[in-house]
Amino acid sequence: MAPIIRICDAKDYVGQVVTVRGWLQRLTGKGKLNFLRVRDGSGIFQAVAFRPTLGDEKFALVNRLTTESSIILTGAIRADPRAPGVPGGYEMDLHDIEVVQLAEEYPIAPKEHGIEFLLDRRHLWLRSNHQWAIMRVRAAVIRAIRDWLDDHGFLLVDTPILTPAAGEGTTTLFKVDYHGVPAYLAQTGQLYNEANIFAFGKVYCFGPTFRAEKSKTRRHLQEFWMVEPEIAFCTLEELLEIEEQFVSAIVQTVLERCRHELALLERDTTLLQQVVPPFPRLTYDRAVELINAAAAQGVTVPPHDEPVPPITWGDDFGAPHETFLAGQFDKPVFVTHYPTAAKAFYMEPEPERPEVCRSADLLAPEGYGEIIGGSERISDPDKLREAIRRHNLPEAVYEWYIDLRRYGSVPHSGFGLGIERTVAWITGISHLREAIAYPRVLGRLWP
Repeated sequence: MAPIIRICDAKDYVGQVVTVRGWLQRLTGKGKLNFLRVRDGSGIFQAVAFRPTLGDEKFALVNRLTTESSIILTGAIRADPRAPGVPGGYEMDLHDIEVVQLAEEYPIAPKEHGIEFLLDRRHLWLRSNHQWAIMRVRAAVIRAIRDWLDDHGFLLVDTPILTPAAGEGTTTLFKVDYHGVPAYLAQTGQLYNEANIFAFGKVYCFGPTFRAEKSKTRRHLQEFWMVEPEIAFCTLEELLEIEEQFVSAIVQTVLERCRHELALLERDTTLLQQVVPPFPRLTYDRAVELINAAAAQGVTVPPHDEPVPPITWGDDFGAPHETFLAGQFDKPVFVTHYPTAAKAFYMEPEPERPEVCRSADLLAPEGYGEIIGGSERISDPDKLREAIRRHNLPEAVYEWYIDLRRYGSVPHSGFGLGIERTVAWITGISHLREAIAYPRVLGRLWP
């Protein structure tokens, strides 16, 4: 009996007869010869059906196959550098075929479809080569994140999805009824992480977060995944060094593990190969100067040659501003010391200049915007209470959070990295909706 193998392992079975179970992507050929493009989840390869070898009955069965039919193939693996597939260079000479199910007419054809058509059929669209490659890169990103954090002394501590208070702005909360008490879907696990560091020193949480943003841009989702490390006895300067080591490790690991997937996506990895520490740093003040100089000169930014608009000190950056700033460098760039009023309530103000806070965003090149937001946190209970009042937040629900500053408070810092933005940047795709299996964008809750 032939061993059952995965397509990705075909290289280990050259010259042997094996069995592969999968789905038909495409059937081509004529006369006595047919070519079956087959995928099994681990890879994609070609099986060659030759009528004199396969026999008339089985060959006729091949001719009746439809796109996405589920099949079991048995044949000899041979090396051929011209053979298509991922990984390429191997194909099967077909000896036998069993049809598990002859699929109905497949609704997604090899032609251009509108994005709404594809999103309505996301459960099927995931089978396409590009979506398959993107999801595999996403898995590699997540694995690299966990490996790096686990290897550097961080402990995974899960944080609640249902929370009594806002972690970020109150205007983007998804409100739910918690047995008669108002509650919210978590915007972040950070506040709970800050409690956890006093037990474990260095922690991270990893899970879905929710923002009810009325936005249809390519950079926003209603539900996205975020990893959030938090570190006790850590200043902003130390945090930036951790972040650049972390991001560099993710990118370089994915480049090594996902060569075939990135090639399938036709991703130019030249700039990604340069993502190694140190990363350049800009203060918010300097960034505003650069933006306004570019605006005065009529500088435009991709992808639509949009003019860089001027900015008033104190405003947060828009997409054109971030694209312009990141475009000045060949690797991610930190922008530090944002205006205190433009950032979340928990960020530590600069002692000598309280109008700016000890914060930093990491902007990815090529127009992908902010992939990390982080800061040093306020560690003084009175200062934190004042900030909560200044932001007009309900003080009572933050009493436990203020409590953390009363029992052994220390300088501490942390950040959040968005998985979808990171995946979009590494894969070179244009919209976050393809960086997660089932995107939740404004107005879409199905499938």
